[in-house]
Amino acid sequence: MVWRKKSGVGGGGQSPCRGGCVDEEEVPRGHVPIVARGGDGDGERVLVPVRLLSYPSIAELLDMAAQRYGYDQPGVLRVPCEAGHFRRVVDGAMQRCGVSSA
Repeated sequence: MVWRKKSGVGGGGQSPCRGGCVDEEEVPRGHVPIVARGGDGDGERVLVPVRLLSYPSIAELLDMAAQRYGYDQPGVLRVPCEAGHFRRVVDGAMQRCGVSSA
């Protein structure tokens, strides 16, 4: 699993991404970048394997994101969850589903 502290969005407008990428690194095939936002407004970028998106704990967090932010979020998907908690949820799902951390 790759964890990165969120960098500034926009970066001078030179990013090739639409809708404001978190950073300019490419997302590996089969992963979705998700930003877990803590109470301080700061966020941490997490690359989540696509096959974990239907895992019940992660699906519940995605439902919470839809309720809070709507379905038309610009840029990277955000979840209303403290970054440490989100890491634990994703790590637990990876262990239970047998997904290796690349």
